[in-house]
Amino acid sequence: MQKMFAFDLDGTVTLEETLPLLARELGLMEEMGLLTRLAMEGRVAFDKSLRMRVHILRKIPLQDIRRIMAEVRIDARIEAFIRERAEECAIVTGNLDAWVQPLTERLGCQWYASTSRWDDGGLLQLDRVLDKGETVREMKRQGFFVIAIGEGFNDIPMFREADVSIAYGGVHPPVDAAISMADYFVQDGDALCRLLEGL
Repeated sequence: MQKMFAFDLDGTVTLEETLPLLARELGLMEEMGLLTRLAMEGRVAFDKSLRMRVHILRKIPLQDIRRIMAEVRIDARIEAFIRERAEECAIVTGNLDAWVQPLTERLGCQWYASTSRWDDGGLLQLDRVLDKGETVREMKRQGFFVIAIGEGFNDIPMFREADVSIAYGGVHPPVDAAISMADYFVQDGDALCRLLEGL
């Protein structure tokens, strides 16, 4: 059976959370950091938190967002793993498609994200929040053996549906719920890639 490595993006593949970086453009780092943390810890529903964060950030011109995203630091070892196995890897992120495209293009694998659209006033709007659990279920319907990697509360649905789940703490500690549900707990990129290569 063919494997599919399903990676969360922010704080898993990236070495920093991306939405707080975008908020810096508006001087809203503290507010965005709080919303991001509350969502990752499961204290605010991810879809509600994402809608609030999109509302805050939607006035930033898309070209500015993509410039910032293109400069986001990625774990070099994980990037190499994904690029070497692009057909077996996917990014599964609740972040917006319009925002993460520079990162996903850099990684060269397939990707799934929350979707966006533009309203009549030219402002970015959230269209649909990605259901990570449904995304993994669809991968399995296609015949893949799915290995999910993540660290936040919003990765729990992905962990629940995956054949193997890995709580990854390379950037910050995974939430307790992710650790308790995971088959493995790894704390650095080299160890993660060694584990993935052995699965």
